[in-house]
Formats: sequence, structure tokens, C-alpha cells
Amino acid sequence: MRRLRIAHLTTVDLSLRYLVLPQLEEVTELGGEPIGISAPGEYVAELNSRGIRHIPLVNSTRSVDPVKDLKTMFELWRILRRESIDVLHTHTPKPGLYGRIIGRLAGVPVVMNTIHGLYATRDDPFLKRAIVYTLEAIASRFSDRELVQSSEDFEFVLKRRITRPGQTILLGNGVDLERFDPTRIDPDVRRRLRESIGATDDDIVVGSVGRLVAEKGFPELFQAAESLDPRCVMVAVGPAEPEKDDALDSDFIASARDRGIHLPGMQTNIDEWYSAMDVFVLASHREGFPRAAMEAAAMGL
Repeated sequence: MRRLRIAHLTTVDLSLRYLVLPQLEEVTELGGEPIGISAPGEYVAELNSRGIRHIPLVNSTRSVDPVKDLKTMFELWRILRRESIDVLHTHTPKPGLYGRIIGRLAGVPVVMNTIHGLYATRDDPFLKRAIVYTLEAIASRFSDRELVQSSEDFEFVLKRRITRPGQTILLGNGVDLERFDPTRIDPDVRRRLRESIGATDDDIVVGSVGRLVAEKGFPELFQAAESLDPRCVMVAVGPAEPEKDDALDSDFIASARDRGIHLPGMQTNIDEWYSAMDVFVLASHREGFPRAAMEAAAMGL
């Protein structure tokens, strides 16, 4: 008997690795076949080593590119028809939009989506809100279940009839409390990381974690850092995303470094980096249920 094929769809493989990996591994534990669908990248090998089959969407991109987006939709259609997917679970704004529609039209028996956060906030211009909420409402009509991480978003999508009551479930969010436990980090690790950014025991390390894009609030955060006490050392941990429309360009990043802001890039030992911080800042313009803030809180910040 063929195993149940459950596919998770994201824009890039980084999201499969760091956003939904536990869900993919749980599919294996329950006897199903986990499949990750995204643009190919450096994390594919690790996903495969964990028993997760990766299917590439070669045209998938985080930036708005109508030609590539149409090609991506056609790619996804062919994949879903060829692979006989039983459950398609979509994530993040773009795959969440086209993935639900293509999944239903391709005949996938169960289509579901996680709302990690709405792409428009209540402070955005009316036109942007109208477009985003309308597209979200249309896409939700093609899904069987809508899983919402934030209780505020849950109430909002139901109140505005963006999703339907029978299909909408408050999922919440969480972190691994065994990994994000400050008692398991060796003090020497904290000391070494602080030394790597020029911070002494008497300094105050102010940190943030996130992709280096404008919507994460880094331009405002870096500007605010200039008014901090001289004892404060600012570090922002996260990868650059040059393909994003609001990416922090190389000149901006170079300027931030010149002003004494430390940008170590993508780090897999993020729990250790939290241990090196004294203060955590979440400066994002929008979040659903911010995992970085929960991780920092679990680490005692």
C-alpha cells in the first residue's frame, strides 16, 4: 500500500529547513512520505539526508516577477499531477496564494494553508490592504483548512470573512524548549561570541534576529542604535536576501558595519547567539506570531 504523500510548499528551501522541518519529520514518524517543494538551494542536501524528498521549483523567487511566477505555477501544476500528492500544505505569502488555487485545480484531495502572518497591516494604505485581503479571501476558498498562528489574525480573518469559520483553526506557534534553554549553554560559548563582536563582560549586547530586509525594521533599528549608550554593542543575526524587493542593499549593510553594527549573517547556532545577548529587540513592521521573540524569551532575555 502506498504511503500518504504530504507535501509542504514554500518559496525557498531555507523555509523548509527552519520553518516547517518538524512537521515534515512528523510525517515520517506517522508512516507517511514527506515532500518539500521549493526553489532549490543549499539546504536540499540536509533535507534529503533527513529522509525528506525535495522537488525543485526552479523559477520560484521571493521577489515579484510575473513571468517567473507564472512559470512557477505551471511547474507546480505538473508536479502535483505527476506525484499524486494526497495533502498539500502551503506556507508564506506567495506560495500560500497560488499554491492553494493550483492545488485544488490539480485535484489534490486535501489542500491546507498556514497563515504565518498577514502581508498587510491595519496601518498600511487602503489599496494595499484591499488587494492583500481580497487575494487572501479568494485563495482561502480553494483550501480545506486555514491554520492561523496569531490569535489576533485568527479573529481578524473571521471578522472580515477572509476565511470561513468551519475551515479556520487557531494553531498558535512554539519553539523547542530543550534547545532554547539557557542552562545548557556553556559560559565559554557566551564569552567567545561576545568577544567576536568586541563586547566585554561590562558591555550591553543588544541583539535582533531576522532576515536582512526592510520589513524586519532594521533601518529604523540601526538608526536608533546610534543613540544608545557607548557601552551598548548592536548585533543583528540573519541572512541577506538580495532577491527581495525590500532587501538591505550592500551599500546599506556596509554603512551599518562602518557605524559599528555587527552583522554575522546566517547562523545555525542561534541559541548560542541568544546567550551572548543582554537585550533582544523585535523591530518588525509585521509578524504573525514571532518565533524569534519566543526563542529569545525562552533563553531568558
